Amino acid sequence: MNKDQKAAVVEDIARQLQAAEAVFAVDYRGLSVTQAAQLRLKLRDAGAVFRVVKNSLTERASEKAGVEQLKPLLEGPTALALVQGDAALAAKALNDTARTLRILDFKGGIMDGGALTADEVRSIARLPAREILHGQLVGVVASPLAGLVRTLNALIAGMAIQLAQIAEQKGGAEELPAASPVGQGPQASGSPENETETPPDETESGG
Repeated sequence: MNKDQKAAVVEDIARQLQAAEAVFAVDYRGLSVTQAAQLRLKLRDAGAVFRVVKNSLTERASEKAGVEQLKPLLEGPTALALVQGDAALAAKALNDTARTLRILDFKGGIMDGGALTADEVRSIARLPAREILHGQLVGVVASPLAGLVRTLNALIAGMAIQLAQIAEQKGGAEELPAASPVGQGPQASGSPENETETPPDETESGG
């Protein structure tokens, strides 16, 4: 590989590093060409690219991309999974291949600008896929919202019933005969003139 070719590789890797949401570094010793091709297909489904490049070129690319956290991982045979899609699926593809073939030891990685240890990459591999996480999140958010909607509907229905009852009561009141004006209604039996006021009984005490 001549100087221009090396420069092109460095430029390409730097561009991928800058665009990646996560980068996982693995020791690829023992990985055959056929196995590497199969792994590339799995990673492609997760929106990741598998790159095997000399550490010196990768180090230059990490400097160019401003990803200094990657440099400590570039010791010994190192391959990179540069993820632009689902980081959990990419880590799972690497982890499944490592368990099946008993190769591909995790070295670590970077995500959101922070360094990851090998154990943290394995933990990411155990996470559900992004779509499943989104579905779970929507379910958690929608559940209380659904309860709120049901509560509001019940309140609105209750108010509608009460308003209907009030309207019925008003309608019934309008059908009652109007009250007679004060002083013009029929007099009770017996005129006031004929009524005598009876004083309360008084008991005289003996003198």
